[in-house]
Amino acid sequence: MPPSPPQLIPDRKLTAPPGGEAGRRLPIVLRAQEVRSRPNLDAVAEGDAEFRRGGTVIQSDRLSYDQAEDLAIARGHVRIERQGAIYWGPELQLRVQRFEGFFLEPEFAFPELGSGGRADRIDFLDNSRARLSNALYTSCPRDGDAEPDWVLQARAVRMDFDANEGVAEGAVLRFLGVPILGGPEISFPLTDERKSGWLPPSIGLDSRSGFELTVPYYWNIAPNRDATIAPWLSTRRGAGLQTEFRYLEPSLGGTLNLDLLPHDQVAGRSRSAWQWQHEGRFGDSAFYSANLRHVSDDGWWKDFPDSRRSLTPRLLSSDADVEQPLRLGEAEGVAYLRMQRWQVLQDSDQRVISPYQRSPQTGVRLGGSVAGLSYSAETEFNRFTLPDGEDDGTRLTGDRVHLLASVAHRFGEPGWWLEPRLAFNAASYRTDQRMANGERSASRSVPTFSLDFGVELERETSGFGRALRQTLEPRLLYVRTPYEKQSDLPNFDSFGKDFNFQSIYTPNAFSGVDRVSDSNLLTAGVTSRVVDAVNGKELFRLGVVQRYLFSDQRVTPQADGTPDGEPFDQRFSDLLLLGSTSLVPSWTLDGTVQYSPEISRTVRSVVGARYSPGPFRTVSATYRFTRGLSEQVEVGWQWPLFGRVPTAAERGSRSMIGAAAGGGGACSGTWYSVGRFNYSTKDSRITDSILGVEYDAGCWIGRFVAERLSTGRSEATTRLMFQLELVGLSRLGSNPLGVLKDNIPGYTLLREDRRDPISSDE
Repeated sequence: MPPSPPQLIPDRKLTAPPGGEAGRRLPIVLRAQEVRSRPNLDAVAEGDAEFRRGGTVIQSDRLSYDQAEDLAIARGHVRIERQGAIYWGPELQLRVQRFEGFFLEPEFAFPELGSGGRADRIDFLDNSRARLSNALYTSCPRDGDAEPDWVLQARAVRMDFDANEGVAEGAVLRFLGVPILGGPEISFPLTDERKSGWLPPSIGLDSRSGFELTVPYYWNIAPNRDATIAPWLSTRRGAGLQTEFRYLEPSLGGTLNLDLLPHDQVAGRSRSAWQWQHEGRFGDSAFYSANLRHVSDDGWWKDFPDSRRSLTPRLLSSDADVEQPLRLGEAEGVAYLRMQRWQVLQDSDQRVISPYQRSPQTGVRLGGSVAGLSYSAETEFNRFTLPDGEDDGTRLTGDRVHLLASVAHRFGEPGWWLEPRLAFNAASYRTDQRMANGERSASRSVPTFSLDFGVELERETSGFGRALRQTLEPRLLYVRTPYEKQSDLPNFDSFGKDFNFQSIYTPNAFSGVDRVSDSNLLTAGVTSRVVDAVNGKELFRLGVVQRYLFSDQRVTPQADGTPDGEPFDQRFSDLLLLGSTSLVPSWTLDGTVQYSPEISRTVRSVVGARYSPGPFRTVSATYRFTRGLSEQVEVGWQWPLFGRVPTAAERGSRSMIGAAAGGGGACSGTWYSVGRFNYSTKDSRITDSILGVEYDAGCWIGRFVAERLSTGRSEATTRLMFQLELVGLSRLGSNPLGVLKDNIPGYTLLREDRRDPISSDE
C-alpha cells in the first residue's frame, strides 16, 4: 500500500502572496476525483475538488477554471481559506489573482478571534476589501434555527483588511434577543490590532458618586502614539472627563493621565487629578525618568478610590532622576541626581505623618573586586524638606552628606562559605533648626564587622512516589558594631526593620542611614528543603533562627519602628519559625511564627493555605496575628457553582460559531463564585471585601462584582461593577477584572485577555 500523502496544515501567519506579474507566475494546483482540462485554456474538476494558488485554497464538489479570465467557478459545498479567514457556502465565482468576485449565501469564520457569521452575499472587491449584504456576526454556535445568544446584525458590512477596519451599516447588537447597542454605523477592527473609534460604554454604581457612565473614544494617532478620551457622567457629581495619552519613541516613552471634574455637585468645587510617567535615555547610556502626580484636594482618595490605584493612596509621590553609568578601572557604578516630593492627603479621622522630601538627592555608587576582595562605596548629598503645610516646627529639616563603604572576602567551596566583612557608615549633618543638643551641625562615623558562615549539605532520597533531594543549610552570622550615641541627631530616613527571616541576617536593625544599631550578637539558624530531583520544584521547607546578644543593645527602634527606643537587654531574641509545603497534591501551606521565650507566647504569626485542584478552582485562607495590635482573617476564592467546567479544547471550540464545523449545540453555561474578605477580629468588622459571580456561556461571559473599600475607621465606599463580555467582540459595562486579579490569590481569567475590538461611529 502506498504511503498516505502528507497532511497540509494552513499557516495563518504566512506573508500575503505576491501580486501583479509575480502573482500570475504562481503555480496552480488542481486535484479531484476527476479532472478534465485543455492546456492553457481551462479545466473542470469534479468530486472533492481542490484548487490552490498562493495562499488561496478553494474546495467544492465541482470547480471550473478559465485560465484566460483567471476565473474560478465553484458549486456545491464550497469552502475557501485565505489569510486567516474561512468562507463556505453553495456557490462562488472568483477572479483568483485579483480576488474579485462574489459568494452566494456564505458563512464565514475568523479563527483568531473565535467568531464568524453568515450573509446573503459577499462581494470580494479586491485583495483587501469585501462587502457583505444582510450579515450576521457572532461567536456563539448555532442551535438549529434559533438565534445565537448574542448577534451583531447589519444591513451591510464593509471590510478592509489592509486598514484593519470593518464598518457595519444599520447595525444592531442583540443579546438574548434584546437590542442593547445600535447605530447607523458601528466600526470594529478585524484583528486584535488597534483602531480609532468609540469603545463600548462603561457603567457602574458607587455609594459616593451614584450611577456612573463612561463613554471612551480611542484615538490611534500613530503606531507609537495613542490617546483615550472618556467623557464621564455621575448622577450625583455631574459631568467630567478622563484622558490618557501614550507615546513611545526610540529613546523615550511615557503616559500622561488627566481626570477633570469641572463642577463636583457634591463637593461644590472643581476637582482634578493628573499623572505623568516618562522615561528615556541621553546618548547610549545615561537614563532619566519622571513620575509626577497631583490631585486637587485631600478628599480625592476617598471619593475616587479606584482612580489610578496606588499602594499609598494618601501619600502621592512625585520624583525625577537622572542616572549615568560609570566605569573607573575595574570598578563599575552609577552617578545619579534625584528629586522627590510628596503630596499628603490629610483627613480628620486619622492624620498621616509625611515622609521627608529629597530636594535634591545626588550621589555616586561604585563596586567591584580586586585581589579576591569585593568592595562597594556610596557617597550622597541630600537636602531634606517637608511638604507644604506639613512643617509644624517640631521636625528638623536640613542637609546630610553620608558615606557607606564595605570590603569583604569570601572563602569557600561548593557546600560551604565564610565571609568576613568590614563596613563603615559615616554621616555629616547641617540642620535648619537646632538639634536636641543645641547644635546645628554634627557628624558621626560607625564601623561594623561581620562574619557570615554557612554550610549547604544535601542527600538523595525518595518519597511520595518520586526521587527527592533534601538539604540541610545551617548558617551563623556574628556582628560587632560599637555604640555611638545618635539620639541627638536628626532622623530623616531610618526606621526599624521588620523582624523576619531576611532582616535577622542583616547587621543593622534599621533601614536608611541615620541610625546604626550597636551590636555584639550572634544569629544562628538552619533551613531544610526537600525538592523534586527531576524538575527542581521545592516541595517542603522548614526553618528556624534566633539571635543571641552578648551585650545590651542601646540603639534600638521603638515599638512603632521609629528610632531611639529603650535599651534592649534580652539575651535571646524571639524565635522565628518558617514552614511551607506543596507535598499534598493541590495544596500549598505556608506559615511563619515569631515566638517570645520571655513571655512563652506567640508574638506574631502568619499562616496561609491554598487549595487549587484545577483550572478556575482555588480557595485560600490567611490568618495574621500581631499581639496587642491586630488579628485578621482573609479568605479568597474562585470556584464553580453550577455547570461543568469545560476543558481547554472545549473552551476554544465552543467560543466559535460552529465555524468550519458547521454547527454545534447551543451555549451551555457554568456559574462561578469569586470573592475575598478581610475580617478584623480585634475590631469585629469586615475591613475590605469583594463578592461576585461570573457566568461563562462559552461565547459570552457575564460578571457582577461588589467591592467594599475602607476609607476610614467608620467609613467605606461600596462599588457595584457589571460586565458583559461578548467573546470575539467586546466587553460592555464596567471592568472588574483588575479588581479580581489584584485581590484574589490564584484568580484565573475565564478567557484570554484581549483588547476590545468594537467601536461605534454615529
